[in-house]
Amino acid sequence: QVQLVESGGGLVQPGGSLRLSCAASGGIFSLNAMGWYRQAPGEQRRLVASITSGGGTNYADSVMGRFTISRDNAKNTVYLQMNSLKPGDTAVYYCYVFARTYYWGQGTQVTVSS
Repeated sequence: QVQLVESGGGLVQPGGSLRLSCAASGGIFSLNAMGWYRQAPGEQRRLVASITSGGGTNYADSVMGRFTISRDNAKNTVYLQMNSLKPGDTAVYYCYVFARTYYWGQGTQVTVSS
């Protein structure tokens, strides 16, 4: 059974940083794409960043240059380093792994406010 557990969310002031982590269990995912979506109140869930098994990355335009996605295949873990945070980044952040279907974490709240 695949499970993903996120951590690292919280409240941060504009301009601050947070690092999200997502640990996957129930398999070996070094060959699978992983990434992060986010969902703000009243909005659709949108892709933030993704990373392939080979380390290729893709980012939403809104976070390009501020967020960095990385992974540690030995730990089945994907990270999202978020810098220069803005109030518009406030959302619930969900990690995923794609293994024939999408598996999702439970979500972690990120709030950017002064």
